[in-house]
Amino acid sequence: MGLNITQKLIKAHIIEGKMTAGAPVAIRIDQTLTQDATGTMAYLQFEAMGVDRVRTDLSVSYVDHNMLQTGFENPDDHAFLQSVAARYGIYFSRPGNGICHQVHLERFGQPGTTLLGSDSHTPTGGGIGQLAMGAGGLDVALAMAGQPFFLKMPRVIGVKLAGALRPFVSAKDVILEVLRLKTVKGGVGCVFEYFGPGVEGLDVPSRSTITNMGAELGATTSVFPSDGITKAFLKAQGREGAWRRLKADASAGYDEVIEIDLSALEPLAAMPHMPDKVQRVKDIAGLEVRQVAIGSCTNSSYKDLMTVAAMLGGRHVAPSVSLGISPGSRQVLSMITESGGLSSMIKAGARILESGCGPCIGMGFAPPTGGVSVRSFNRNFEGRSGTKSAGIILASPETCAAAAITGVMTDPRSLGIAPVVVKIPRKYNSDDSMIIPPPPEEAVKVSIVRGPNIAPLARAERPGNEISGRVLIKTGDNITTDHIMPAGAKVLPLRSNLPKISEFVFEAVDAQFAKRAKEWGGGFVIGGENYGQGSSREHAALAPMYLGVKAVITKSFARIHLANLINFGILPLVFKDAGDYDKISQGDELVLDISDIDKPKLEDKTRGLKISVIPQLGSARDKELIKAGGALNLASGSARKA
Repeated sequence: MGLNITQKLIKAHIIEGKMTAGAPVAIRIDQTLTQDATGTMAYLQFEAMGVDRVRTDLSVSYVDHNMLQTGFENPDDHAFLQSVAARYGIYFSRPGNGICHQVHLERFGQPGTTLLGSDSHTPTGGGIGQLAMGAGGLDVALAMAGQPFFLKMPRVIGVKLAGALRPFVSAKDVILEVLRLKTVKGGVGCVFEYFGPGVEGLDVPSRSTITNMGAELGATTSVFPSDGITKAFLKAQGREGAWRRLKADASAGYDEVIEIDLSALEPLAAMPHMPDKVQRVKDIAGLEVRQVAIGSCTNSSYKDLMTVAAMLGGRHVAPSVSLGISPGSRQVLSMITESGGLSSMIKAGARILESGCGPCIGMGFAPPTGGVSVRSFNRNFEGRSGTKSAGIILASPETCAAAAITGVMTDPRSLGIAPVVVKIPRKYNSDDSMIIPPPPEEAVKVSIVRGPNIAPLARAERPGNEISGRVLIKTGDNITTDHIMPAGAKVLPLRSNLPKISEFVFEAVDAQFAKRAKEWGGGFVIGGENYGQGSSREHAALAPMYLGVKAVITKSFARIHLANLINFGILPLVFKDAGDYDKISQGDELVLDISDIDKPKLEDKTRGLKISVIPQLGSARDKELIKAGGALNLASGSARKA
């Protein structure tokens, strides 16, 4: 049997392991990206490894998250990031240049290569045939130091596309349909690979929307072929030389196949508070809307915004609605300006926000109390917008525009607007003056700028043969990293200050958690299904480690968070019998014997129960990491020698 695209990409980069689904493998990483919310800690970790220069083909540091400068913290972090980039051979994308995934797709992404990013939506690169994966910042730091990325060989789910999208139905509706079918935990341990005749009708911005939001499936990544459409996109970006053809062999197989008829799709929307709560827009038509936000790394391309501009042309935003638009990059902003799209949106009453993540991570443009906000974003977790009582609905740019015009949820096909066709430009603006390349020889002379908010690194202690402590918190299913470590304008500026940011761990779930963890001297966390889904933010493991969390016991884990826990020396375990979850309560005194880490023994002293648990350590390396107290302890010496 031939190889599919995923298998070809992994085979070309594998360093150790066997390409058997579920088996541990290590792969070489060609490119890395970081963003400023995760990058400061990633570069502090990279510095601690003692490596003189990055060892990847290309590494880029983006500033796109923490751009709301209400104090010195964010600009200080930006200065630190720029100086680190110059010192260690990293490209630096300045504030205002755009969202990391949009810019990387435009200016750096390359078919057939591997990309590891400290942001869960790094799979955007799969839209051009790149094996692009999100990971914690420490994994990215290790990759920059020349070390491989460790993961389990994924199952490959083939998504066969047939037909063609009808007017006012777009790529966002495709990925919402996949989420409806597979749910937010249906992609754990999998890559979604798109194939079939329907692929030919999807341009690169559409493909990248689909791969971007594939992160909400819990997938390792998603990928499309690199074909003539990919080549035309890269040529228009002035990067035709980066193109290479990449397709599955004719005899390739998949572990599972989903078939979607694009012609049969309708406008869809994900209801609060989870991306898989998908309904047809026509079934929720008439629901009052108070705010609309269009942008994010999912839907902020030139094509997306020019479609919105055409729909708004000659019309006005409803009096009850505030419309905010965030262009994905400086390139997009300049092109919609030159083409008249920006003027059309402004005349319609839109507020033009900065080219950055902004509202998607609760960094400004929060909805009103109890209001419905319709967003072309990728996540609608409770409180992520900055307003806990708001109802966030995820939808396509077309559906967002329809809601902005009418003030209620509206199927865009019912507006009576002529179908909008936005052609991909023959040539994109390619002004890279906001990307600073690293200096060559004199890099060692660069002084690293460190503001007062940048605190020293913290490391986990090596565990003994026994872990004891109380249950600090017991959570339900689908706890996200937003629940564990909130984002937003209040918390994000503290990303480089672990003592301060740790005060906010589980704040949205239990505001007393940090205080209790300190008073009880650390302990255990108990969770339900799909614990840690969502953002790659390693602070959701790093800050609990700082507060003394030694082990997390759940029914199941999300991929990136599981890796982050191991990286920071927190032992992840699952209940052998899911029913045992109900037997443990917050405050219980637990004793965990790990003298044999493969067969840990857990006892609930409070209730006199012995509970069977299974360690979620997929490889000998994972066990080493736990015994060493985390990856940083293990890697510091080996990185210098490499």
